[in-house]
Amino acid sequence: MQTLRVNGYDMAYLDIGRGPPLVCVHGSLCDFRIWSAVLGPLTRKHRLIAVSLRHFFPEHWDGVGDTYSIAQHVDDVIAFIEKLDTGPVGLMGHSRGGHVSFRVAQRRPDLLRKLVLAEPGGELDATLDPAFKPGPSPLAARIAAAAEKIAAGDVEGGLALFMDALEGPGTWQRLPAAAKQLLRDNATTLIGQTRDKRPPFSKADAEAIKTPTLFIGGANTKGALPQVLHTLAAHVKSSKTAMIPGTTHPMFEQAPQKFCEIVLEFLAGW
Repeated sequence: MQTLRVNGYDMAYLDIGRGPPLVCVHGSLCDFRIWSAVLGPLTRKHRLIAVSLRHFFPEHWDGVGDTYSIAQHVDDVIAFIEKLDTGPVGLMGHSRGGHVSFRVAQRRPDLLRKLVLAEPGGELDATLDPAFKPGPSPLAARIAAAAEKIAAGDVEGGLALFMDALEGPGTWQRLPAAAKQLLRDNATTLIGQTRDKRPPFSKADAEAIKTPTLFIGGANTKGALPQVLHTLAAHVKSSKTAMIPGTTHPMFEQAPQKFCEIVLEFLAGW
């Protein structure tokens, strides 16, 4: 593990392999360790740089303060890529990290060669979703309820509520010990996420993405995530979409070989 001082904060990251640089941004309740299942295949072709966002492991944050937000994480990833000083990079983000990566591409396309968005998190506004209603989405409401439990000291209860809402009843109970510990290590970041002020995606946002983009998802993912993926893909010019059979939101952990095949094919020929 290494650190890079970015916007007054030491961002922890793994830097493995050789080749064109690929920066990987994790999702909610995760950190750079979440990419372990795909490190081997991806580092045969790329220098893989897996970063932990501000306040995630290895930091043990108390959930207090206003420095956890989508805007802060986007600023940090932009500054991180600039400080790497490698020239344009490939950028891959999952879930929350997909939202962050989308916003980086929107603001600083000069920093990127290609963009991989694995089920980016977020909501669609009225320009993309005719059924849009102002206010918290159902998932945001469940996140708030989970965060309330965590803030009150019931970490296990909060994580169970979050995971079961995302992946179905009994998900937390079925998770292996290592996966549970990774989530515990990042539990307090969910408190910050309730204050995120995350802007919804708009048609203009999607049309502003000029970087060659791959949308990748789990064919069995439920809820709003598939709608967000397919709607954005329909409005990002010349984007590609790949769905991995038999997988859900953590598709790169459930089918790492297939995930890597799709990603490496897309990244080939820089």
